[in-house]
Amino acid sequence: MKSLFFTGKGGVGKSTLSAAAAWQLSEQGYKVLAVSFDPAHNLGDIYNVELGHKKKKFTKNLFLQEADLDTAASVYISQNIDILTEVYSYTRAFNLDLYFKVLRYSPGVEEYASLTVMEEIFRTETDFDYIVFDTPPTGLTLRILALPNITVTWIDRLRRIRKQILEKRYTIHNISGQYIEGGVRLAYEEKDDRVIQKLDELWKRYVGVYKTLKSDSTHICVVFNPDYLSLRESQRIVTGLKDLQLPLRVAYNNKFRDDLAPVADEVEQKLLNGAGDVELMRVPIHDYVREGAYKFAFDVTAPFR
Repeated sequence: MKSLFFTGKGGVGKSTLSAAAAWQLSEQGYKVLAVSFDPAHNLGDIYNVELGHKKKKFTKNLFLQEADLDTAASVYISQNIDILTEVYSYTRAFNLDLYFKVLRYSPGVEEYASLTVMEEIFRTETDFDYIVFDTPPTGLTLRILALPNITVTWIDRLRRIRKQILEKRYTIHNISGQYIEGGVRLAYEEKDDRVIQKLDELWKRYVGVYKTLKSDSTHICVVFNPDYLSLRESQRIVTGLKDLQLPLRVAYNNKFRDDLAPVADEVEQKLLNGAGDVELMRVPIHDYVREGAYKFAFDVTAPFR
């Protein structure tokens, strides 16, 4: 399975190019899932079909999905609250359940919701040949791509802390006392501890996401226009990917016209200078028609086959 991420400034055409790539690959006989992570979804508009959080069959080989981050965030928070409430049931006297509930309003929940959707797709949709992601604005996309490595680092630290807690419990496990009827007996072995089990599960999942993003099967593509307006934000994407040690594979100079060649040359040089081995494609300007807007005459899929 190959994964394609189309990134870029709003308005440069990343949604249209990702939709065109998904369509062309499906027409070549590949089984394709196109997923929008952009809160301002355009995928359904481009294909002129109503989409939701679950994938929907569009043609024999092409499936479409617009990830609902609010739904994903609610599921993510609910699952973790259930575990925390169960494990720390003895703290109800301190009203900690109130603090658990407000987690759904915490900064970063949207990014983690996107990460959980991405992880689930990588783990469960293995029968697809290609997964094509239409991404949100630059800042959110970079935070989402950074999360797997950041999360693995934090989980490593949390696992060490939890193991220290279990070791302390083990030293006093023979000291028992029941202060209330039905008192709680705390786990001190890893095999009995729900927290360490959950941390181990999350560690394996997010390591898997990180490895997928770093692998040769993943193509991160930046879409820009032959003008100076999109240059700065595209440069932030190139720099951000370099900081995250994630390879930029393809650069699409979209909406290209021959009369813009001098500007296009300069923008391409400034953007890709020092970016490494990046395949550059100039995509001619596409006449937008609502019906069949994804049907490009230009082949945008050459770098992926």
